[in-house]
Amino acid sequence: MTDGQLPKSVLARGVMLLRVCGDSGTALSLAELALGTGLPKPTAYRLIGELVRLGLVERTDEGRYRIGLGLFVLGQSAPSVRELRDAALPYLGDLHEMTHENVHLAVPDGLDTLFLEKLTGRRATPIVSRTGGRLPAHCTATGKVFLAQDPRPPHRTLPRLTPRTLVLPGQLARDLALTRARGYGVNLEEAEVGISAVAAPIYAHGLGPRPIAAISVTGGTRRLDVARVGARVCAAARALTRSLSA
Repeated sequence: MTDGQLPKSVLARGVMLLRVCGDSGTALSLAELALGTGLPKPTAYRLIGELVRLGLVERTDEGRYRIGLGLFVLGQSAPSVRELRDAALPYLGDLHEMTHENVHLAVPDGLDTLFLEKLTGRRATPIVSRTGGRLPAHCTATGKVFLAQDPRPPHRTLPRLTPRTLVLPGQLARDLALTRARGYGVNLEEAEVGISAVAAPIYAHGLGPRPIAAISVTGGTRRLDVARVGARVCAAARALTRSLSA
């Protein structure tokens, strides 16, 4: 991004820094922040210092920067996210007890799927996802649930995360049609080698025909029985939908 393309307001530039910090999942150096935002290094230094002073960003002993506790507290206070997460947690817990695998609550975020919650355990297969993280929708089970209900699936160049990622428009369109037909989305090693997932949609009365969220179970491909887990995820999603509608 050139200087002419950068937002002019200080607030917008600060938000750029926060997003780069949040998306990285790890502490970043000043040079990495400047590179990730396109901001000049002196500008990035001045703004990140102000964000540290406000408690929205933390500076580590090594001089690197990461999202601070103040921003976490603000995020937790968002009513729509808190209410959805609180309503979903019992159903997520039941799925985790049944499968002993990773269980997610996700919402659509542009062309990504954003994970609001993740339950895992010692017996669960290690995976890259995290609460507050995001992945491209076209290569995740939750993302396919969202894309399947969108009359305008993505026509941009899709990133390939693994050799099995569906990046050709025809391939993805057929997979989304299958998602609609069976009522749940499947990711077969499309986001991470050796990892598969099943996801089902969650709806809310009065908010239209599109899902507001999705829940998924993610685990090792060899351990994950797609049909059996798919039935359980769908049952949990229907129960949560009824709870939200009530």
